Amino acid sequence: MATLRHHALVNSSPEAIWEVVSDAPAISGWFPAITDSTGDNRRRTVTLADGSTLQEDIVTCDPELRRFQYRIVGGDLPIDSHLGTIDVIRIDDRRSLVVYSTEIEPSSVAETFSGAIADGVESLSKMSG
Repeated sequence: MATLRHHALVNSSPEAIWEVVSDAPAISGWFPAITDSTGDNRRRTVTLADGSTLQEDIVTCDPELRRFQYRIVGGDLPIDSHLGTIDVIRIDDRRSLVVYSTEIEPSSVAETFSGAIADGVESLSKMSG
């Protein structure tokens, strides 16, 4: 199983970043590799830029820890196992550390996911507020 991790210091309050990250069906608004997303706080479906879709179960959405976790459970890509975790960590009232980690199998898809996650973290790092 491949383990990936990307992080960024964000010039925005942890509350503001958490509001974005924890809105599960709105991920297409900040994650560049996702062109469309629908769902609720338990399950979402995302459409990738190449037209493939993924079904994801929301595992954790903890506002106290500011931890969001999801698992890919179906879709067009050959994913055997997946867990994505986004942690929003308070640096101070105006800055946050965003850590996005993923465990994925098969390892052969890790490189593609790594680039997409890096782009997602970069998108979050450009937010201010």
